[in-house]
Amino acid sequence: MPLKKHHKIIIGSLSFLVIIFMTLTSVFLYTIFVKQNVQYNLLNQKIDDLEGDTQSKLNDLTDGLIDTEKELQSLGSQLGSIDEKIDLLKASASADFSGIIEDTVKAVVTIRTDVSQGTGFIITEDGYVVTNAHVMEGARAASIITYDGETHQVEKIGANEEMDIILLKIEGTYESLTLADSDDVQVGEKVIAIGNPLGLQFSVSEGIVSAIHREGPNGLNAYIQTDAALNPGNSGGPLINKQGKVIGINNFKIGGGESLGFALESNYIEESVNDIAMEILKENLI
Repeated sequence: MPLKKHHKIIIGSLSFLVIIFMTLTSVFLYTIFVKQNVQYNLLNQKIDDLEGDTQSKLNDLTDGLIDTEKELQSLGSQLGSIDEKIDLLKASASADFSGIIEDTVKAVVTIRTDVSQGTGFIITEDGYVVTNAHVMEGARAASIITYDGETHQVEKIGANEEMDIILLKIEGTYESLTLADSDDVQVGEKVIAIGNPLGLQFSVSEGIVSAIHREGPNGLNAYIQTDAALNPGNSGGPLINKQGKVIGINNFKIGGGESLGFALESNYIEESVNDIAMEILKENLI
């Protein structure tokens, strides 16, 4: 075969290989482009889905805040009758508590959230508030309403889930309640339970201590049993003795049982609050 013809064959073969190589490269690059385009579209779709989900959650949160604001406004319209209610409660209470109600109720607060309502009480003049941790459970928005009808923003300091205690803070200066030594509590002594004094479930119920050191949901013998009626709004409110001091925080009621209410003893309240305060604030509060 002549050399020139041989060179033409080689050149033709190389050209054919180059064409095949370029074709395969183009196909490969196109495949990568298609995959990247698909991934890009999927990423955009995920971003759109996330934006839609986020917006939906924001809308739900906004709706919850609006509903809470409406409830608070409705609640505020009833505040004008609080003094009359206190007068009625004083008149209906026994001589042991007729004077104590007016003094203690000023330190009790209503806690309203977007999912529940409860009671708390002020333990220091600078606005530290104690209530049950379950009152704030699942809440996205919360307000505290004090005796004067003012609504306050809430700062969560910390919680002790085992004892179902949460420590909150509001700005301002207030009257506060004093904790008694729960080791001095006697079976048969008279007590009152205060719940939601500025809310729809305004109640002051009177009873006696039925038992002490009862076992609670946490397995500890740390609860006072009382026959003072505990209504839905009483959770987190104080159980008060004839000296006007807190001997317990109303915690739970046995379902189906009449006059079976339970309050965490005040010594455990003090210990829990100080543990929270020492961890977060580096000081004891009470």
